[in-house]
Amino acid sequence: MTSARHDFLALAGSVPDLLRDPAVGAAWPGPSALAGFTVGGLAGHLAYQVLSIPPTLAAPVPSEPVVPLLGHYERVEWIGAGPEEEINVRIRQGGESEAAEGAGALADRVAAAVAELTGTLASAENRPVRIPLWGPWSLLLDDFLTTRMMEIAVHGDDLAVSAGIATPRFAPSAVDTVVDLLSRLSVRRHGPTAVLRALSRAERAPFTIAAF
Repeated sequence: MTSARHDFLALAGSVPDLLRDPAVGAAWPGPSALAGFTVGGLAGHLAYQVLSIPPTLAAPVPSEPVVPLLGHYERVEWIGAGPEEEINVRIRQGGESEAAEGAGALADRVAAAVAELTGTLASAENRPVRIPLWGPWSLLLDDFLTTRMMEIAVHGDDLAVSAGIATPRFAPSAVDTVVDLLSRLSVRRHGPTAVLRALSRAERAPFTIAAF
């Protein structure tokens, strides 16, 4: 199994425990740290990053051209989109739909998906895959899993903050993968000088080097 798959499974395995935290269930109907999301909707969006993988692997190999990892982020509609634009409305609605049965049921579904993927990812070919809401492109499986790792780590932190609990302690190698991706996206957005200064020179650091 590739390192990307080990790291994905490690991160995915943290999601059911987070969803089962009593503080998450207690905060479920209230607003989250992300504008427009309830805590439950945010939890549903987090869970989708795992739940989407089994049907993606079961789908036929897509005919859409394969793009590199960073090429994916040059094409997604949500980067730079306003909160009320269609893509973000769809994302929030999808999260609420996933969360409809509550925290416990959602945690059970994610745990079952992680158990299934522990077997299927071990032998899956590194072939093109895609999610239907994308535009006309696909990613190789390991690159796709890297995008899901970033989503799990970032939204895992969002959910923990929303519920007033500690962010999960993610596996170090998975964090390395996510930070590498976010750093590359930050360089693309802000340029190398800004990122170098932010990481090495506090007196010359820009206001932000946020990747998105």
